[in-house]
Amino acid sequence: MKQKIDFNVAATDAIVGALGQQLDQIRLSRNLTQSALAREAGVSRSTLTRMADGQSISLDSFVRIMRALGLSDHLAALLPDPSVRPVERVAQNGRQRQRARSSEGKAKRWQWGDEQG
Repeated sequence: MKQKIDFNVAATDAIVGALGQQLDQIRLSRNLTQSALAREAGVSRSTLTRMADGQSISLDSFVRIMRALGLSDHLAALLPDPSVRPVERVAQNGRQRQRARSSEGKAKRWQWGDEQG
């Protein structure tokens, strides 16, 4: 039975474990051995074993395994579209943001004791 995980509150190692187990289940559903998938992905079989056991693997290996399983179209869903919201685009005269600004330059919030004189 598949266990549902809440990615908003789960610990990082629990998320890594859930993703690894899910990829291993996809491998099994496609009747691929670890050796065959490792060869196709260009990773070692021990990398697949670590992934299936819920241990960390490199991002490079993760992407290679996703591609080998034909899941590269799902990689785009991992991150939201970074496009600037339309209201912000108008405020920037249609320009795309190039840098982030620190909050140090913003006006300091007034507090008691800040008044002069």
